Amino acid sequence: MMKQVNFNGTTLPAIGIGTWHMGDSPQTYTQEKATILYGLQHGATVIDTAEMYGEGNAEKLVGDVLQNFDRSKVFLISKFYPQNATKDKMKQALNRSLKRLKTDYLDLYLLHWRGPVPLAETVAGLVELQKAGKIRYWGVSNFDTADLKELYAQPQGDQVFANEDLYNLANRGIEYDLLPWQRRHQLPLIAYAPIDQGDSRGQKLTKNSTIQQIAQAHQVTPMQILLAWTIQAKDIMAIPQTSNVDHMKQNILVGGIDLSNQEMQQIDSQFSAPVFKQPLQMI
Repeated sequence: MMKQVNFNGTTLPAIGIGTWHMGDSPQTYTQEKATILYGLQHGATVIDTAEMYGEGNAEKLVGDVLQNFDRSKVFLISKFYPQNATKDKMKQALNRSLKRLKTDYLDLYLLHWRGPVPLAETVAGLVELQKAGKIRYWGVSNFDTADLKELYAQPQGDQVFANEDLYNLANRGIEYDLLPWQRRHQLPLIAYAPIDQGDSRGQKLTKNSTIQQIAQAHQVTPMQILLAWTIQAKDIMAIPQTSNVDHMKQNILVGGIDLSNQEMQQIDSQFSAPVFKQPLQMI
């Protein structure tokens, strides 16, 4: 049974579908399409994409998938470049994304990362798109605590729906101040790269003996334990990317894994939480 998260009154699956590096190759296109469709059919009904991914190729792939699934049952997320964060350029970027996605609205539209456009103008543009019915919600990505504080100081800035950041067992820096700040403001987190490809900065996460022992106890793979760790909190959604149906099946099954307090403590002893502020990690 897939875990659910409550994003400001909207109930969503704890595991969605990331699409970075997808849609670029004709050789893998059919397999990628089948993988995303399998995920949708089995409860992973959040798709995360961006105009940056393959300069629109990922959005085109998702658009093709959506022809075979009820659009109203999908929570569709896309992102726009910082250079498109002015009112006019944002509107144009959104229209291009919608055309590629073969839909007339997004559920969530995110500023991909901060750029030179003042946040006040970006927020005003997003609110206009929301009022026009082109997007249901808006949010941000790759924002640190200071960025969010600045955002909340803008008119209607506190209407932000979610922040999407890098978060996994090898990259826990946001736990020091960003995640607590978001929780105080009831701002949910979307975790990208939630299993860090199983390897980060020389740390072979899946080879760790504690991870392997816990995986064995649950009769799952070490990769599934890494993903399960990421979504143990009730306010975090993970969007792992895979182009493989078997991996998609494994990702979805993670929604039924509950790690005990003891297991979480064992993992903590191997991969400790931050004890000081760290720069926001991005990939």
